[in-house]
Amino acid sequence: MHPMLKPALRRAWRGRNTVQFGVTPAHAVKVGPLDIATGSFLELLDGTRGLPLLREEARALDLSDRHVNTLLDRLTRAGLLDDPRAGGPEADALRRRADALERQRSDAASLSVVHPGPGDGVRRLAARRAMRVRVRGAGRVGASVAALLSASGVGRVDVLDGGRTEPWDVAPGGLPASAVGERRDTAARQLVRRSAADGAARLPDGPDGADGHAPGLSLVVLAPREGLDVYAPDPDAAAPWLTGGVPHLYAGVIEATGVVGPLVLPGGTGCARCLALGRADQDPQWPRMTAQWRSSRRRDPVPACDLSLATAVAGLAASHALAFLDGELPASTGTRWEAALPLLDWRSERIAPHPDCPCGAHGPARTEPLSEVAVPQDTMAG
Repeated sequence: MHPMLKPALRRAWRGRNTVQFGVTPAHAVKVGPLDIATGSFLELLDGTRGLPLLREEARALDLSDRHVNTLLDRLTRAGLLDDPRAGGPEADALRRRADALERQRSDAASLSVVHPGPGDGVRRLAARRAMRVRVRGAGRVGASVAALLSASGVGRVDVLDGGRTEPWDVAPGGLPASAVGERRDTAARQLVRRSAADGAARLPDGPDGADGHAPGLSLVVLAPREGLDVYAPDPDAAAPWLTGGVPHLYAGVIEATGVVGPLVLPGGTGCARCLALGRADQDPQWPRMTAQWRSSRRRDPVPACDLSLATAVAGLAASHALAFLDGELPASTGTRWEAALPLLDWRSERIAPHPDCPCGAHGPARTEPLSEVAVPQDTMAG
């Protein structure tokens, strides 16, 4: 092990003998009490020294091996230590791809804060290369989501959509103006390739049947150009993913409202049918109105979709997708988040299970308070 204080966590002295690592309450940790010698020893934790050399230099500061071992153990358990050589074979393989890792160094630093174990950040970043995500929709939201996932290291990002790119599909970070007139799915896949960290995202080898039976599919992101299909999704359209056990996340813009969620875990959280049945219970006229909206939406082929709102939705949806792929349950699990222009006040709505629908819902939230690491006085030098 070559211990290294996580560079992503900024340090500041809270007084003469306490150091705070991290700025925001979600990740900040206080360490203390510290004497001068231990404070000097912290400066040696830069990833360039193995444990034998660290103990040797600690003894020069009159710090015992026991003190060093206890301090390193507590720093590790507090999530403050990284190891530039840890993470396993997949992380080692990523490190050998120097160009790709350089582009994703900021992502790795962020992951090192979220996942506390030494080497966990690079390991999870490397694990994304083996994952496969399908994005349905190549409009302002869908194409941007696909580009973000590819740039974030997801190895296989497939985009499905029909028709040809229209001028109103173009967005910074999404389909470029040069793609107007091209097939949407083709233009989106080219975008995925250009966005990949190593410049060569691996795409699926042709059709593989229904979405619910696509081999190795980790997640489906539903980002249709028609926002009604996100706000009031058709339960039958989601049937292949439910029966195939494929997690799927909704994201889009309708009128002047952005929507992210729910993330549906088949058999575990509320689904599109739960949503439809619940709304019908609250408003008996909902099914009638939904049918009218679906039948009349082709009258105006240009959907209302504010560019900045679409970009915000794409960024939030990609973040939720990546959190799920990295092994967490984001706040969109079984929950829908909405924000409407002009105030953009994000509000959440839990998609509760419905008694007439076969799937249930649960997704506990978790908050991390400001924590503190105490360094026992009996391990301090002097």
